[in-house]
Amino acid sequence: MRRGVLGVMRGAVVFAFALALWQAVVWLTGAPHFILPAPGRVAQRLWDARELVAQNALVTFAHILLGLLLGSALGVSTALQLAMSPLSRMVMRPILVFAQAVPIFALAPVITLWLGYGAASKIVTVVLIIYFPVTSAFFDGLMRTPQGHLDLARVMGGGPLRVLFRLRVPSAMPSLASGLRLAAVYAPFGAVIGEWVGASQGLGHLMLLANGRAQTDLMFACLFVLAAFTVALYYAVDRLGVGLAQRFTEPGG
Repeated sequence: MRRGVLGVMRGAVVFAFALALWQAVVWLTGAPHFILPAPGRVAQRLWDARELVAQNALVTFAHILLGLLLGSALGVSTALQLAMSPLSRMVMRPILVFAQAVPIFALAPVITLWLGYGAASKIVTVVLIIYFPVTSAFFDGLMRTPQGHLDLARVMGGGPLRVLFRLRVPSAMPSLASGLRLAAVYAPFGAVIGEWVGASQGLGHLMLLANGRAQTDLMFACLFVLAAFTVALYYAVDRLGVGLAQRFTEPGG
């Protein structure tokens, strides 16, 4: 509890320092508000357009959460398959690396062309951007189970599935937690990229409209809401990952 309070206090101090630095840059450079609006102007615009921002934020948050859930589930199942099957590792790992090498900015227009401008293309974009980090982190954890533990389990008659779920998966939970933390940070990028390519609602769509109308303060307001949600999602996933790791690593867990 005390560590959590200290973390919030440190975050508040850093946030206040960043706002002060931002305001100082505005004063020292004399930048016009359509180039770099002051923090107070952004806060005022966020309040004035709160209903519009909230409506579009809910759409983006839904895309992020659905994509995060689907991408994490797909990544976990793929990692389990790779850990269980040498043939799968031989066939799928090169494909995964090649797919990760293709920038999501290049894939997003194609995904939108195939799936349309609705929610499906945004969710798929999020899934693609987080799939590899979750798969890679969890697979590495599964493959790093101490060999002595595996040998002991086999001597005691443990079958492949029993060894996997009773030994390898629990020992890999910290790695999975790391992958999920990365996914929580990357998922908003995927949703916004999808909305930039083609959408009729969402924070990415609203940012494009604001950019076309030189409403820089509205763009910054959308960025602030997205950043706040990303931080909250990261800490929520972090707490979930810590809880899972403790649950599976405790004796009798």
